[in-house]
Amino acid sequence: MATANSSNILSSTFYLTGIPGYEEFHHWISIPFCLLYLVGIMGNCTILHIVRTDPRLHQPMYYFLAMLSLTDMGMSLPTMTSLFRVLWSISREIQFNTCVVQMFFIHTFSFTESSVLLAMALDRYVAICHPLRYATILTPTLITKIGIAALLRSAFAMIPLLARLAFFPFCHSHILSHSYCLHQDMIRLACADTKFNVIYGLVLITLLWGMDSLGIFVSYVFILHSVLKISSQEGRLKALNTCASHICAVLILYVPMIGLSIVHRFAKHSSPLIHIFMAHIYLLVPPVLNPIIYSVKTKQIRQGILNLLFPLRISSSMM
Repeated sequence: MATANSSNILSSTFYLTGIPGYEEFHHWISIPFCLLYLVGIMGNCTILHIVRTDPRLHQPMYYFLAMLSLTDMGMSLPTMTSLFRVLWSISREIQFNTCVVQMFFIHTFSFTESSVLLAMALDRYVAICHPLRYATILTPTLITKIGIAALLRSAFAMIPLLARLAFFPFCHSHILSHSYCLHQDMIRLACADTKFNVIYGLVLITLLWGMDSLGIFVSYVFILHSVLKISSQEGRLKALNTCASHICAVLILYVPMIGLSIVHRFAKHSSPLIHIFMAHIYLLVPPVLNPIIYSVKTKQIRQGILNLLFPLRISSSMM
């Protein structure tokens, strides 16, 4: 027994979990996941291509939209390989180092996406409250600095949290709850004092997500204050309509994020399917829905997609 525990502590191999109780249907379950990943990748790559190639979209709003697409893919793509390895019965094993790298990308881009949404809220604030200074305030240089700062802030914040995992012995079961690695799932398996990780994680969430959500809320308070000053109802609706896509993007990220945190903190003994379902919603819904919402609600993006799909028909109709 002691030998088994010792080998378990020294082992750096962990085992991912698919959909418990539905192992015989994993191949069929992989089909909707394939479709979701395909829609997410194609949608975000389409937006990136349109913003890059259409000079009319070389504006702050669309640069931030391109950042959102990059963070969406950065958050979801690291899970794709391990998920399909499990669902296609290739292998459930994942090495500790690979697990830590996967966690780093998932959590870093999750925090980065929150920062990008804050930047997009500030963009809407400047566009509505200070329209004449819009181009001079949000210059390409400033936008680049905002993007780099958002990424570095999230990456550096994650380093202490993940570095401590290297010093933890894992003498419990090495079976993870998901088909990819999450920090809150990994520390559950450690047989050491994880108080620092738990407290640091809560502080990190409170500071980063809390500050970002507060900044978004304050931005919209000022936006509503300016919109209510517009005399015509049509003008007010037009101004608010430019914020509709961003509000949807905020809800799509924060609602599953809060739901997953609540499940991990307060519903530890609930059905594993609830944990797995919430985790997949958290990682897959934003990359899939954000391109769809911005394509439907933003005329310039919609026009760019039509130009991409039917270039001859669009050009002939314009002649």
